Amino acid sequence: MENLALIESFSEFKDDKLIDRVTLMAILEDVFRNALKKKFGSDDNFDIIINPDKGDLEIWRNRIVVADDEVEDDNQEISLTDARKIEPDFEVGEDVSEEVKLIDLGRRSILALRQNLISKIHEHDNTTIYKQFKDLIGEIYTAEVHHIRHKAVILLDDEGNEIILPKDKQIPSDFFRKGENVRGIIEGVELKGNKPMIIMSRTAPEFLEKLFEQEIPEVFDGLITVKKVVRIPGEKAKVAVDSYDDRIDPVGACVGMKGSRIHGIVRELGNENIDVINFTNNPQLFISRALSPARVSLVTLNDETKHAEVLLKPEEVSKAIGKGGFNIRLAGQLTGYEIDVLREGVEEDVELTEFSDEIEAWIIEEFRKIGLDTAKSVLDQEVSDLVKRTDLEEETIQEVVRILKEEFED
Repeated sequence: MENLALIESFSEFKDDKLIDRVTLMAILEDVFRNALKKKFGSDDNFDIIINPDKGDLEIWRNRIVVADDEVEDDNQEISLTDARKIEPDFEVGEDVSEEVKLIDLGRRSILALRQNLISKIHEHDNTTIYKQFKDLIGEIYTAEVHHIRHKAVILLDDEGNEIILPKDKQIPSDFFRKGENVRGIIEGVELKGNKPMIIMSRTAPEFLEKLFEQEIPEVFDGLITVKKVVRIPGEKAKVAVDSYDDRIDPVGACVGMKGSRIHGIVRELGNENIDVINFTNNPQLFISRALSPARVSLVTLNDETKHAEVLLKPEEVSKAIGKGGFNIRLAGQLTGYEIDVLREGVEEDVELTEFSDEIEAWIIEEFRKIGLDTAKSVLDQEVSDLVKRTDLEEETIQEVVRILKEEFED
């Protein structure tokens, strides 16, 4: 073998964990056949014998012996005189096999051949990695922080695969150091210029669901089913669970004594507040449970519009709405109903939209985001609390309160 660089190429790739012997041999043969086609016009009459374990390669060209003046295709035919230089007893009509040395292909062809080989191997590796991570979408994966950028954290797994954790897929309280192990779910993978781009997420609801599977044996064993997960990453989450075994309390099993079982999950998610709720097919009961810790007096449904009105005692309203309106927003996502809060003992109230002539729509929307969509629901709140929970200036809120109070004074 004249070309030592090519032998080294075999050595580089024969131990590649992503490629098996049969595939490697197929790639090598394909690369060499392409080189032969360029050099001789056809590779049909060539035999290629490869031993990738040793870096051995033999190329044999098969031609038919013809009379000296009858050679029409010197790739397929060889003159009797030339044939007898190889073996003196050849006759016209016989087959001749002659070894082609790599040096015969020319230095430039050999360099191109090596580059083509490297390219094909990398292409195969990237396809294999793509398929591997495609099968891992939705599964928890652990990788080490390699590089921290402004818009993403770059992770490396044990195989050296690069995984991207974008800023918007990180929990707001996440803080990473180089060399630290990070858990998340594989959210997606795509080929970018033949290179797989693997995306991890720590904000997806599926991450919390998979953490339940990992940390709670009954969920892992299928005794408890996670029916639905909704999250505001880093703030609050609600998880509906169910069990087909009446002897198992799904909520108690998931939370554990004094929260012992769920504590590790909460810590992983940056102290995200997690409500575990017993699932039921009864929508009124499910909505009532979803608004926990508030105690709901009555739930009235409109199934056609997927709208629910819940009646609560005045002291339960703030619990139902929750800090920043997170509780009522997540309860709506969990149950699939748009939830409006009504207060017991309040006979007269006015929808905020009725004030659209005096209050701009975007201001009304800010109140609606935190579960306040009537005049009295706003007036029941402290102005200082509304400043914290909305993106509105204090002067704007004071003006809204003045307008609403005038309505009831009139």
